[in-house]
Amino acid sequence: KWISSLSVHPGGDNLLLGSYDKRLCWFDLDLSASPYKTLRSHSLAIRSVAFHPRLPLFASASDDASVHVYHGRVYSDLMSNALIVPLKILKGHEITSHLGVMDIAWHPTQPWLFSAGADGSILLYTG
Repeated sequence: KWISSLSVHPGGDNLLLGSYDKRLCWFDLDLSASPYKTLRSHSLAIRSVAFHPRLPLFASASDDASVHVYHGRVYSDLMSNALIVPLKILKGHEITSHLGVMDIAWHPTQPWLFSAGADGSILLYTG
């Protein structure tokens, strides 16, 4: 309900959905059309979700002005579920006109995350 963003895992069979009702859903498309895992860690709407193209990382950005980073490993063994571990909550943006972090993007090879906020700033998180 109220999907705001989606990201397809580089392996192609997992999907992240962010929603305006504060939910982050991980779908394993090989297992089910229902979410494998639903995370409710943001206090306001999720605006953006992104898998890292090479590393086992993903992130979500929200109107609560935070970015949440997770370790998310997908196994090639169909009998093993994906592993999801919260790593960090990144802050730095200010809420402007009820909007927080509007978009996020991973660097193609490094564990660096860029975020764009409604406050007009672009931040780079490197560690």
